[in-house]
Amino acid sequence: MFSELDSKLNPVKVGFIGFGTVGQGAAAVMVRNASEISRRAGRDIIVKSAAVRDISRQRAPELCEIALTADACEIVNDPDIDVIVEAMGGDEPARTLLLQAIANGKHVVTANKALIAVYGNEIFEAAREHSVSVAFEAAVAGGIPVIKTIREGLAGNKIQWLAGIINGTSNYILTEMRDKGRDFADVLAEAQALGYAEADPTFDVEGIDAAHKLTILASIAFGIPLQFDSVYTEGISHITQEDTAFAQELGYRIKHLGLARDTGNGIELRVHPTLIPERRLIANVDGVMNAVLVQADAVGPTLYYGAGAGAEPTGSSIVADVMDVVRVASAAVDNRVPSLAFQHDALNQSRTVVSNEFETSYYLRILAEDKPGVMADVTRILGDEAISIEAIIQKEPADGTSKVPVILLTRKIVEGAMERAISKIEELDSIEGSVTRIRVESLG
Repeated sequence: MFSELDSKLNPVKVGFIGFGTVGQGAAAVMVRNASEISRRAGRDIIVKSAAVRDISRQRAPELCEIALTADACEIVNDPDIDVIVEAMGGDEPARTLLLQAIANGKHVVTANKALIAVYGNEIFEAAREHSVSVAFEAAVAGGIPVIKTIREGLAGNKIQWLAGIINGTSNYILTEMRDKGRDFADVLAEAQALGYAEADPTFDVEGIDAAHKLTILASIAFGIPLQFDSVYTEGISHITQEDTAFAQELGYRIKHLGLARDTGNGIELRVHPTLIPERRLIANVDGVMNAVLVQADAVGPTLYYGAGAGAEPTGSSIVADVMDVVRVASAAVDNRVPSLAFQHDALNQSRTVVSNEFETSYYLRILAEDKPGVMADVTRILGDEAISIEAIIQKEPADGTSKVPVILLTRKIVEGAMERAISKIEELDSIEGSVTRIRVESLG
């Protein structure tokens, strides 16, 4: 699309489909830093037009020169536009519009993690067929350039595992529960009032948003196709204030963690609440902030921290992607950095590990009768599954009740064995209700 003559004479023209918080944030960065961007990219980059829901809505003064339309197809089919920025979110019509833009020979930049996680394989294949680039740094961890870092900065390494706090809403809720002793429902309502959580918070608190992001990180880390359906996903709605307090007493903090690991027998892909030793840097990432910890063979552990959302942090990543597209547009497709880090014909089909094969330590919270022999029954069941106990906390029963909370911390064991043990413990007459189970990762 970009000829050598074009690169010397003509500015690159960008069109936005979706011009809400993120889209306007990216456009504002482009306008405000236009001179700096031109110096870095070697070419002027201007925002020509944007597709919006409401043309009459007032926007920031610096965005007034951008032509607006209610028809996204006008942007996608405009022969004068070189790069499409998709910031509308959701599956459709975003997927159809991006595929049409690619068919029209336009490069694409997107912040849409769900679209990439679920349809990325199809989108990247179409981009290869039409010799255009698809960039998606803003899809994971907002303003943190973690995709570029893993794909390019750590390209000489074999990635062993990565772990990320990659959903700010869940991290905010767990931080408030721990620091202020508040209940999940109360903090969630506050997060919704503050705009950190959607009216329907399911994607955030049940781990779906984090699973989309983990799918992308794992693909570029291990050279596997995107496979969102293979991610084990568990939310935080069952975590209580008591769990956060007990974890702290044991020297841990509960984080909603996305974890991908090359086990040698397959790739683990899992999102779930996790106890992490409080001495780890990632355990001290609080509020709405994000962080990704990567363990690689040559460089060792590296941690990437920053704002995981917001208009200009996410916009920063979008602008960087646009600049990358401009820099490499005239290069042959095979000479560009592959979208998923590995050459498309070198992606491997490593199996993904099913959940009953996970191997980790566990935190168990049991509500038991305060009488002799109960703990003997529990430890016998654990022993039958070869589960070793690392620590025990037993509290005094509350006034007027004979039930006592018992906290167990186990050593590493295969999840299938733990599932069998929990099922047997819950069958004991001396145990009330379900056993609360949270996985434990040392991340060492």
